[in-house]
Amino acid sequence: MKTALFAFALGYGEILVILLILLLVFGAKRIPELARSLGRASREFKDAKDGVISELEKEPGPSKENAQDPGKEDKAAPPEKKG
Repeated sequence: MKTALFAFALGYGEILVILLILLLVFGAKRIPELARSLGRASREFKDAKDGVISELEKEPGPSKENAQDPGKEDKAAPPEKKG
């Protein structure tokens, strides 16, 4: 946990002051509700992110057989004539 605190350059004293201010602003009854809501939102975000990742992994990419060389024309379909 010390590395997480170091990343934000906050010491234990500053975190204690922030927690005391939160306690005074929201009250003792409201803080657990806020933490619960934050946990739920975090879980929903993680689930949505995992869902998107799994959908992207399911989607097949172009295979070597289906991929066309951009320099070559498609010989199966003749070019359209204007007229």
